[in-house]
Amino acid sequence: MKLPSQLIDQRIRELAGWRGETLARMRALILKAAPGITEEWKWNNPVWSHGGIICTGEAYAKVVKLTFAKGASVPDPARLFSASLTGNTRRAIDIREGETVDARALTALVKAAAAAASEFGRSAKKKPAPRAPAAKVKLLSSGNPQIAKADGDAPVQAYIAAMPGWKRALGERLDALIVRHAPKKALRKAVKWNTPLYGIEGHGFFLAFYCYARYVQLTFFRGTQLRPVPPKASKVEGTRYLDIHEGDALDEAQLAVWIKQAAALPGWVP
Repeated sequence: MKLPSQLIDQRIRELAGWRGETLARMRALILKAAPGITEEWKWNNPVWSHGGIICTGEAYAKVVKLTFAKGASVPDPARLFSASLTGNTRRAIDIREGETVDARALTALVKAAAAAASEFGRSAKKKPAPRAPAAKVKLLSSGNPQIAKADGDAPVQAYIAAMPGWKRALGERLDALIVRHAPKKALRKAVKWNTPLYGIEGHGFFLAFYCYARYVQLTFFRGTQLRPVPPKASKVEGTRYLDIHEGDALDEAQLAVWIKQAAALPGWVP
């Protein structure tokens, strides 16, 4: 089994070109910013931690993205953050080909984020987040949580809390993405047929997800109208799927585009 540092080395080599060079440069600055910063490999991406996660390093077609887990609470006088600016927790820096990042400003940002991560890690150890006992929620044969039919955020959070293994963190991430990119005032949540549903008040549901044994499946009810069209076809007219397996890189930028497009279309009414 390869060490996280070796996997990050491998990712940099695979990227090559400006993306590999940029990720290598950001990695070096992050590791030098504060003593005790460690490297991890999670969600198929580099992760830098200091008692808690400081940031992740993701490479997309047009950007290298540094996503700071607690960026919303970290001072950014140089205004390095350029993405995920509306959320309550995370902030990100998108770096495009030919762009440079102020090394001093990034060092200061990483130091502040490392301090915040350490404090959060200490608090989490002192006051662990309460979790519902797994025995209270039955898992179906597919591994999908069996949650009573109900409207609102509470049943959706109960479903996510019962998602087994690696799927729980993915469920939390998906829920946060949908909340961030769908119209907040009109967003409607519900659980029906053991499936979290997201919709717009008065316009039906535009998205759902469901646990299968080896993957989590996103359902876009008007998927054939999205651009680009989500990859997996359905027997249901107009519907498209995206299957996410353990270790798959989650393209948050593409998901954000799909969520915004889907939320603007007439939804599915059960």
